[in-house]
Amino acid sequence: MYPTLLEVAGFPIHTYGVLIAIGFVLCVFVAKREAQRTGLQAEKIVDAGFWSLFVGMIGARLLYVITRWDYFRLVPLESFYVWEGGLVFYGGPLFVIPFFFWYARRHQIPIFKLMDIGAISLPLAHAFGRLGCLSTGCCYGRPTNSTWGIKLHSELVEPYLRGVNLHPTQLYESAALFCLTAILFVQHRKKSFDGQTASLYLIIYPVIRFIVETFRGDTVRGFVFGGALSTSQFISIWILFSGILSYVYFRSRSLKKAVA
Repeated sequence: MYPTLLEVAGFPIHTYGVLIAIGFVLCVFVAKREAQRTGLQAEKIVDAGFWSLFVGMIGARLLYVITRWDYFRLVPLESFYVWEGGLVFYGGPLFVIPFFFWYARRHQIPIFKLMDIGAISLPLAHAFGRLGCLSTGCCYGRPTNSTWGIKLHSELVEPYLRGVNLHPTQLYESAALFCLTAILFVQHRKKSFDGQTASLYLIIYPVIRFIVETFRGDTVRGFVFGGALSTSQFISIWILFSGILSYVYFRSRSLKKAVA
């Protein structure tokens, strides 16, 4: 765990922020290449990527603050300390998807093509974000006797879990996201209809997240139904359901166009 990568003139460069930046640059690079390949305006897609990062960060941070409201209501200024870690990923897409619809309509970009490109770019940036979580010490796992467990001493880790062998859930999810990026990238090159890649993302990622959540040990992420499900697991179920419906809708829409 290395929360501070280095210091420049006494100013700390946070590892979390550096990894987020690397993920964003690669995300935009992939989106630009795919936009050029599919005949979309690359510059408009790059702009969409920039604003999506901004909008997504607001949503992810807001959901994190909501899940820890008992703490942040006492120190509201710390709600803006994003560099210290603390984002709930699902807050990002909940804000970005409506933004995508607005942006696509404003700039006359086919919305479903835009969403497909976003779907192959997002998990790549997210994978680096999870590595950032590891560097900061958030989003950690529950205790384990496995040989690949890690010990964290961050203030973000609950005191009774500091120095304890924990599941490296950040690495679990990061590895799964890199694999998901590769799968969706290949699928996007062979897709049968617009919206297919985005739908598959909405189907596969919630499954990944639901499974990883079973190994998580941080209670600050929130729970529903008396602790039966974490907040993210609950959201995952709805997103999975939405993904399945989206896939069926986009496929039937494509078949109707083919018949017509």
